[in-house]
Amino acid sequence: MPRGTAELLQVGEVVRPHGVAGEVKVAVAPEYLDAFLEGISRVYLGPQQKPHAVLNARPHQGALLLLLEGIQSRNQAELLRGAPVFIRIADLPPLPEGAYYVHELLGLQVYDQDTGALLGELAEVLATGSNDVYVVRRPGGRELLLPALESVVLLVDLDAGVMRVRVPPGL
Repeated sequence: MPRGTAELLQVGEVVRPHGVAGEVKVAVAPEYLDAFLEGISRVYLGPQQKPHAVLNARPHQGALLLLLEGIQSRNQAELLRGAPVFIRIADLPPLPEGAYYVHELLGLQVYDQDTGALLGELAEVLATGSNDVYVVRRPGGRELLLPALESVVLLVDLDAGVMRVRVPPGL
């Protein structure tokens, strides 16, 4: 789901109004939910990326409920249905050492640690129950699915745009 400009990142979409006081339910990419709970104070809505201060954010049934400045009724909230929700990348809280936001990983060139061969580009991160799965687009369009495990992902260098992996036998 993450898309955006160099400064703004799309992290979700307004699903519908919630209640009568102007709250909106937002389907947010799971890895960005904690950022809201840790204090994202402004969102940018719609294709025009109109700024709105976040007055309150709380989790609700796998989604996020936002109360936004200037949205005070269900009718006003209804007008936001389907609007993409953006945040400033600079507003994201730092992650622990060795943890990365999905938008940081997308586009990395993935190399086999043992052979040095380019395997392809990290195109997607699939959230599964136990661990994420990295979708690597190989030259020619085929995909390689790699589990995001320490035994597989040996190095992530965001500055160089590189990930080094050890491909498990059978893949």
